[in-house]
Amino acid sequence: METFDFLFIGSGSGLDVANVAANQGQSVAVVERGRLGGTCLNRGCIPSKLLLYHADVLETIERADEFKIDATVEDVDFAEIVREVNEEVHGDSESIRNGLSSSPQHSLFDGEARFVDERTIEVSGGEDDGARLQAETILVAAGSRPAIPPIDGIESVDYVTSTEALQLETPPDHLVIVGGGYIAAELAQFFGTFGSDITIVGRRPNLLPEADEEVAAAFTDRYSDRFTVHTGHAATAVTEDGGEFTVEAHPYEYGEAAGLVEGADTVSVTGDELLVAAGRVSNADTLNLDATSVQTDDRGFIETDEYLRTDAEGVWALGDIVGEYLLKHSANHEAQTAARNIFGSELRPVDYSAMPFAVFASPEVAGVGAREETLRAEGREYATNTYRYEDTARGDAMKAEGFVKVIVDLEGEILGCHIVGPDASTVIQEVVVAMKAGSGTVQDIRESVHIHPALPEVVQRAFSGQFSRGSDHDHDHEHHH
Repeated sequence: METFDFLFIGSGSGLDVANVAANQGQSVAVVERGRLGGTCLNRGCIPSKLLLYHADVLETIERADEFKIDATVEDVDFAEIVREVNEEVHGDSESIRNGLSSSPQHSLFDGEARFVDERTIEVSGGEDDGARLQAETILVAAGSRPAIPPIDGIESVDYVTSTEALQLETPPDHLVIVGGGYIAAELAQFFGTFGSDITIVGRRPNLLPEADEEVAAAFTDRYSDRFTVHTGHAATAVTEDGGEFTVEAHPYEYGEAAGLVEGADTVSVTGDELLVAAGRVSNADTLNLDATSVQTDDRGFIETDEYLRTDAEGVWALGDIVGEYLLKHSANHEAQTAARNIFGSELRPVDYSAMPFAVFASPEVAGVGAREETLRAEGREYATNTYRYEDTARGDAMKAEGFVKVIVDLEGEILGCHIVGPDASTVIQEVVVAMKAGSGTVQDIRESVHIHPALPEVVQRAFSGQFSRGSDHDHDHEHHH
């Protein structure tokens, strides 16, 4: 049995806290199976965004004729693009490993962590199989993994998840994607731009169901122009025959009486690669938490208080495994809070206000704060205003399509902002700053001088126009769909 001051399960954002512990002279154990750096670096945001940028460049060239420029693409070395990105990611992962290995304060254990009791874990699998470790304080940051929905026949076919999709060295001829969230949207953009035919099967009425309804509807329209999109359909069965996948998709009713629509005609879709992108599940079920008093919620995510403490004394948790926002910037934000709370003199709750998200598809989507349908369901009073990209000078120059939608309360406090269009992930940022660090009102944006004619003018104008009351807006809203 080896004892440590601190034990970290996972090597993603939890490492930020591990480094604080080590800098304070504490002995630190890190348990991780395989590559270091967590989901974001190895299987998530970093490789996907590196790959997606290549797709953006190709898409720009393909759109050149809209700007009276005759350009043709002679060749694309797809395999080399994928290899280069994966090499870069592996290099970053190795440098984390080298940093930990050369530090006298850190001890690295390869394998999966399983609790034996509240303060003891056993390493299973990996190079350090069987090692037992004890620590005063334990931080669980073991992340999430792709969810596999209960589709008939899924166990017997050779599907891929985002993990393997990011390593495919040839684009499929026809990629069938089960799932309609941001991972489905981003990978459709990547493979679709590089020549794959794409079919998407998603249960919700729109793609990107986490986005504001109007943004999601606009995004779904754009994707329906490019790809075959079956929203409002659940994949119920899949078969594979000679490298051909066939997915049965059944019409699905969302809402109160969620479930398959009885008597409706099913759709049959086929392709040579099947990607399952149906959300993510917590890795808490791998940790043998029954040996501890750590509690999980009904979705399987670890329950913590607002300071990130679990129900077990001295055991903390953060990142995907706590299931608040499954986003790297949220995990980093939680890590800052955890470090302060574990090593500081007073406890401070995690502040999840103004937590933004972005989808790096084409068009880009970004959002922060409340969605209109949530406010409507809660009977809250609010007002909204929308401004289109193409009505600004820069947006017009870019031949951009899209809009910024602002939601405020009747005193002018910003409740939310939702964007679909070029550089949405960048353009949203001033709204996040206004909500977090400014007065949080429309004045913050209206009174800031915006460079003319730059893209953020679209935000300024969305905040400066005539707002319409939420309740008066309802008729419009129904009409919009």
